[in-house]
Amino acid sequence: MFDRLVLFARRHVAPTPHDVNSEPQFTWRAIIVGLLFGTVLCFSNLWFGLQSGWISMMSLQASLVGFAVFKALEGVLSVPFGPAENVILQTTAVATATMPLAGGFVGILPALKMLDKDETNGVRTVLNFGELCAWGVALAFFGVFFGVPLRRQMVVKEKLRFPSGTATAQMISVLHKRDDPTDDGREETVGSVGSVGSVDNGLRRRERRADDAISEESESGSNEPHEDIAKLGDSEWATKLIALGGSFAISGTYALLAHFFPLLTALPVFGSYVSREWAWNLMPSPSYAGQGIIMGLPTCTWMVVGACVGWGILSPVAKHEGWAPGDVLDWKTGSRGWILWVSLAVMIAESTVSLGIVATNEVVALAGRIRRGRNESSEDVDVETVDARFLVPGWITWGGLAVSTAVCMGIMKALFNVPVYDTLLAVGLALPLAVLGVRALGETDLNPVSGIGKVSQVVFAGVMPGNLVGNLVAGGIAEAGAQQAGDLMQDLKTGHLLKASPRAQFAGQMIGSVFSIFVTAGAYLLYSRVYEIPGEQFPVPTAQVWLDMARLVNGHPLPEHVTPVAIAFAVLFVALPIGAALVGRSTSVHMKIGPWMVQKSTVQRWWPSGIAFAMGIYNAPNFTLMRAVGAFVASMVTEIIVMRTQHVTDERQLRRKISILAIIIASGFVLGEGTLSFFILLSQAFS
Repeated sequence: MFDRLVLFARRHVAPTPHDVNSEPQFTWRAIIVGLLFGTVLCFSNLWFGLQSGWISMMSLQASLVGFAVFKALEGVLSVPFGPAENVILQTTAVATATMPLAGGFVGILPALKMLDKDETNGVRTVLNFGELCAWGVALAFFGVFFGVPLRRQMVVKEKLRFPSGTATAQMISVLHKRDDPTDDGREETVGSVGSVGSVDNGLRRRERRADDAISEESESGSNEPHEDIAKLGDSEWATKLIALGGSFAISGTYALLAHFFPLLTALPVFGSYVSREWAWNLMPSPSYAGQGIIMGLPTCTWMVVGACVGWGILSPVAKHEGWAPGDVLDWKTGSRGWILWVSLAVMIAESTVSLGIVATNEVVALAGRIRRGRNESSEDVDVETVDARFLVPGWITWGGLAVSTAVCMGIMKALFNVPVYDTLLAVGLALPLAVLGVRALGETDLNPVSGIGKVSQVVFAGVMPGNLVGNLVAGGIAEAGAQQAGDLMQDLKTGHLLKASPRAQFAGQMIGSVFSIFVTAGAYLLYSRVYEIPGEQFPVPTAQVWLDMARLVNGHPLPEHVTPVAIAFAVLFVALPIGAALVGRSTSVHMKIGPWMVQKSTVQRWWPSGIAFAMGIYNAPNFTLMRAVGAFVASMVTEIIVMRTQHVTDERQLRRKISILAIIIASGFVLGEGTLSFFILLSQAFS
């Protein structure tokens, strides 16, 4: 399989004489480095996904680290490492890194394990290594095949922003000392036979969370330093690499200390009573501080608001009123399980309305095209900017979609006795929902995979009533399709701007996905054997969200008195996405907020995020507080440095330099603890 895939890629990626980018594209050196760095990211994502539901795509970091590796080897390379190779490297790394979310390893699989015996319908829900690999194969590919044909409409023709993909392309161009591909408003690609219009240069944050990819991910405007990184020159490499290595070492050291001294994971900074009775602690983890830096201050602020409302108000009320009499951290009888329903209501409300807005816009646009008739058809014929030799052939796209769907049907029948026609319906529902998710991602950097999965669960409550296993499987299929298609589309946007071959990117995506299935399955099995999942170390909150949703739509009663509270918060977060859409459509540069005139961009940046608010509720405060500390410290340090260097004429350039250093340090923090924790896991598993 690999040989055919490689031959297929190499045969169709050679640059043409008319291509500005004449460097190699698909190379084994790029693939291998992408797989290695993607594996590190995969270990880190699995650790943090099981712990708090946070997953990171890290495409920027992959391109940065890849460039650093080949820069260090510059003296021994016969062929320089080029930007197109870097595109393939980061595509492979991202495909490898995100399997914990795309394969449901941090959500669906733990939720299946948490089902009560009478809820399984006699199906075995704890899988061995071979079954885990089969599960990964079932989910890993149909979203990729379906995403390929979306490129022409959303990347080439409509030129949607895909902010993270654009930011990655800008940074790669700067690292390799090429012109910014978005500056002159023209997009040319490999084998170019034409050019099309401008790309919106607006960039917004993307982080990934296991409950939503906003990229949630991230999964939600912002001011993550991606925009600044993308425009900074290649300078002071020694300082940057020292910063990355130093932050990695600091975070890794903390992981070792926390392993031997568990008290370091929950410091009672608010007093022993508040810590013991209400679970308000601080986890002084550099990795969570790094996550906060990546998420940005606005997102972390709304997470803290959610924690204060959920854990500071609703949790004590529920316990004192006797609605949740058990231990605060108990999912079934404690207030943690009670407030989770409020979190779930917020996520369902915001995600559903956001999807509805995207779907409405899509219908309106389609109706407009129909009214205009085929007057513009002649302009559409030559809209493709890539020579056909460098595109993925239709027979591979649609044949692969058919085969991957059939494989999914067979595996789900074998593993969980889900009828093949129900799996076919699940895939059929996942594909149009993936279109909405990809469009939302292209416009806002938000891929609402949480809402997409919940929609599928609602539908399959009617298709398979009382079948909680089938309901969870259907949700996992929908989430996998939306995320795989979204990840690929971000990468294709990067490749489109940097003249990389879509065929080569497709090959890198497939190799990364296949490789990651076995890596993630093995790592997940080790975690399950060494740690209790769910447990104190890995509460897997997103699995509990999936499970509660499956129980809700199948008629299970809600906890006492939670219904009116959940409805009230759902109504609030139905209104907020509508307000955000209205703000986005406003043509005013400034907006009046009470007695103040505020820039529209500032309003959008600080607009309440329902997903962030919900994360603050379903995660224990110790995770949320340290993220907020990281975001706050990074913002304050930036402002202090700017204030003390007022003689600098180019403040924007200074902020860019600070931002790139911040994102490098944050990446080292995240990778350090995630990587060292996995090695600790290995030592425990084989000792």
